[in-house]
Amino acid sequence: MSDRPPRRGFAARPADPEQWIKAADASSRDGDASDFTARLTIDVTPELRGRIKIAAFRRGITVADMLRGLLAREFPQKSEGDPS
Repeated sequence: MSDRPPRRGFAARPADPEQWIKAADASSRDGDASDFTARLTIDVTPELRGRIKIAAFRRGITVADMLRGLLAREFPQKSEGDPS
């Protein structure tokens, strides 16, 4: 019989999570900021989800575009040295 190679996981965990997160941030600075996206998942009630979808439909935009705009207004880009 032949020996099997050791099993590898689907994705390896990063040794240093902070460095892994910063690496993604650095890659977004190299090119256009719109070239890099990160997925954000939140839990909302079915009722809120429905209200969000209706609001987006009435505005003629996607839910994702509407929420990106809302988050961009709520959390504007700060200058490099600003900690908040």
